[in-house]
Amino acid sequence: MRHNLFWKLALTFFALLLGVLVAVDFFAERALRDEYARTAFAQLESIARLAKARPPELSSVPPKTAEELAALNQWVSQWAAAGVRVTVITADGQVLADSQSDPRTMESHAGRPEIRDALSKGQGQSMRRSVTVNRELLYYATRYDTPSGIPVVLRFAAPLATVDETLASFRRKLWFASVFILLLAGAASLLVSLGFSERIERLKEFSRRVAEGDFRPLPGDGSGDALEKLGASLNQTASRLDRTIRTLTEERNLSSAILGSMVEGVAVVNGAERLVFANQSFAEILELDLPPKSGNALVEVVRQTEMIEAVRKVLRGEPRVESEIVTGTLRQHFFAATVAAVRAGETSGAVVVLHDITELRRLERVRRDFVANVSHEFRTPLTAIQGFAETLLAGAMDDPQNRERFLEIIVEHSRRLARLTEDLLKLSKMDADRLELEIRRVTVSQLIESCIETAQHRATEKEIVISVQPSDGVPDIAGDRRRLAEVLQNLLDNALQYTLSRGEILVSAKARDTEVVFTVADTGIGIPKADQSRIFERFYRVDAARSRELGGTGLGLSIAKHIVEVHGGRIWVDSEIGRGSQFHFTVPIFDAERAPRQTPAGVATRGTGRGFA
Repeated sequence: MRHNLFWKLALTFFALLLGVLVAVDFFAERALRDEYARTAFAQLESIARLAKARPPELSSVPPKTAEELAALNQWVSQWAAAGVRVTVITADGQVLADSQSDPRTMESHAGRPEIRDALSKGQGQSMRRSVTVNRELLYYATRYDTPSGIPVVLRFAAPLATVDETLASFRRKLWFASVFILLLAGAASLLVSLGFSERIERLKEFSRRVAEGDFRPLPGDGSGDALEKLGASLNQTASRLDRTIRTLTEERNLSSAILGSMVEGVAVVNGAERLVFANQSFAEILELDLPPKSGNALVEVVRQTEMIEAVRKVLRGEPRVESEIVTGTLRQHFFAATVAAVRAGETSGAVVVLHDITELRRLERVRRDFVANVSHEFRTPLTAIQGFAETLLAGAMDDPQNRERFLEIIVEHSRRLARLTEDLLKLSKMDADRLELEIRRVTVSQLIESCIETAQHRATEKEIVISVQPSDGVPDIAGDRRRLAEVLQNLLDNALQYTLSRGEILVSAKARDTEVVFTVADTGIGIPKADQSRIFERFYRVDAARSRELGGTGLGLSIAKHIVEVHGGRIWVDSEIGRGSQFHFTVPIFDAERAPRQTPAGVATRGTGRGFA
């Protein structure tokens, strides 16, 4: 482009200069020729005036005697000595005498323009090629009335050869000067074109850099002309464009980061039902193998007819549509799909937002199950109490043997109701974050011994051996001694309940990183794999009939899980059918150097504890 522009400018300047020089030469030659003709006509007029003042002696026209003809030829020769051609012509065009040709060989001159003008106006002039001498001549003719009263025309002519020679010399000088000027001007035009093309090339390179995202300013050249002002204007434009692009990029990155980090799935669909944007969560929610690309048809990506129909309703004009979709088969996930209309000018589309309500649906199910379980747990003892009470009132009070047995059953079921109510109150406090903990330094060996001492009597009755793995080297823990003892006691009670006679229970504790892991292992009946993930749920029982028979409420493990988690630990189980179970839970190690005391969020504390490790 640089060389193309350079040669365009250079050749344009050169052509313009050449055209000007040709025009100057043409018009200068014509002007010089015209000026020379005027001068020549003026000289011929002067000669004609002088010759007319001393006219030829013509007593008759044409001359009748040889003397008159000789006198006429002498007069013609005399005035021809002035360097002009002299011709005497009669009114009817006959040539009487001529200084350069024989009059007898010359044709009639009656039709010559200068002759006609001289006869009619007294004088005439013309510039034409002579037929007689075959040359370009300037003619001036004047009318002369002889003494006999017969008019004749005295014509004087000068050749144009002198003019042509003068013009040729002038043309040579003019063309030499023109070539010299052309070379100088051409060189100057080349330099100007080169500089101009280089500056244009700089502007072009700058615009290319701006198009590629390089917004460095273009340095000025100090010329102060329109091109430099154009460069300054382009610098301002590039600077504004840079700021605008940076702002848009930051907003786009921020929007992308926000949309990308959202748990909700977000997608934008245009009026042609094609995806314009979809974040990663949208693909994960719909369980797509590959993230959807912009331009994909909605029906190719989404298989949920409810969502497709909601999008179509919005595209048809509805401002907002809400629906619920379900994904998955074995593990279902529930999502609330909100589709809203988006319009920008003449462009319309829809924004799809998928909210995960799986946990909400699970909680609703848990609530329903909880209410049903509580109702069921309360109904059994209440039915028993009511039935035996009615039996006593119906006459069993008079039967000493059955009366005592019925009263013992009523007392047992009332105690069960009391335990169930107490456990429910505990769970209520935990759910409301109102569980009070006294965080203190607790010795692991003392905690285990106190719990085993409580369970030892029952273990002796069932002929179950409870053994303790030595824990002298285990560091102290930070927690509420009473609550932790409740957890460990619950695990021991479960182990005693589900371990057959002459079984074994092993209690151990060991340090790992910044926590102590407690383990209660038994040789009981074991827990199926399918139930291990749910045994910490409220009222969940692996064997409901056996659990109720043994007096369990179904809330012990759920309470234990809450207590362990508010201490900052976790609880889990490893079990095999027929080989027993191992329940594990962790508690943070006590750190005397940490201050102030730190407790898990949402837990009311009191006491003199120093903190967790």
